[in-house]
Amino acid sequence: FWDFLILFFCLPVVIFNEITKKRLLGDVSCRIVPFMEVSSLGVTTFSLCALGIDRFHAATSPQASVRPIEQCQSIIAKLAVIWVGSMTLSVPEILLWQLAQDTSPVSGMVTEYCTMKPSSNLPESVYSLVLTYQNARMWWYFGCYFCLPILFTVSCQLVTRRISGTEKKTECRGTKHSQCESHLNCTIIGLTIIYGFCTTPENVCNIVVAYMSPDMSKQTLDLLNLINQFFLFFKCSVTPILLLCLCRPLGQAFMDCCCCCCEGCSPDTSSEGSADSKLKTEMSSSIFFDKPRESPPPLLALGTPC
Repeated sequence: FWDFLILFFCLPVVIFNEITKKRLLGDVSCRIVPFMEVSSLGVTTFSLCALGIDRFHAATSPQASVRPIEQCQSIIAKLAVIWVGSMTLSVPEILLWQLAQDTSPVSGMVTEYCTMKPSSNLPESVYSLVLTYQNARMWWYFGCYFCLPILFTVSCQLVTRRISGTEKKTECRGTKHSQCESHLNCTIIGLTIIYGFCTTPENVCNIVVAYMSPDMSKQTLDLLNLINQFFLFFKCSVTPILLLCLCRPLGQAFMDCCCCCCEGCSPDTSSEGSADSKLKTEMSSSIFFDKPRESPPPLLALGTPC
């Protein structure tokens, strides 16, 4: 949902600014767009950490195949912590950016752009905090939004694989359960690879700009900033598709929902197909918890005691 917000709000603003050299919504967009983009990085970072912890619990649980279904309230609480924490850490972005204007020496046209400069109207204590954030912004990006999710995911995967390999030697688990665990681990690894691939250019550009900005022209800085933003838009576009393709239960539920909402879907579909899809969904694990396998009902005795 946050990826959808980025594509729905931030992408049109950036494209409009590049075409017309005017900032859509003015100073508001200069503050909201960076806030939403940094919040998106935080949501992805902490979500990957939460999924890594969930996979670790699934591997270390004494009865992993019969773990209880996680309650909806618990999942909503985790999502609330991730979202509120990400937006709280992104609040300095609102105070850091402001709208600026420049006149082109060639065409004489006034262009609008966003500059990273705290407003002088801020209180002195807030102004000093924003300046401290601006000076440490590059390393904060690199440490929290790049190193943390990658190192955390890699560490959880290594520990999970080691524990799973030890348990396979001592006891034999169900084939279906092992396949689901491996599939979910591959899903998290795929999400981490996409995230690392899309955030690497931004971190490299931030480090280069921090040490070479006096020698770089404004056009070069704007081009690097535009490349970083479109890498973020690419991540927001690919991540939901990758998640739906790799996580079969979620993808099947999404397709069933689209089929139910589509008017062209025939209502007289054979019950065998729906029952088969339902069985596949129940046999697989969701991305947040493991579905317990229900024991089959006891067979009823037929005939007479004779």
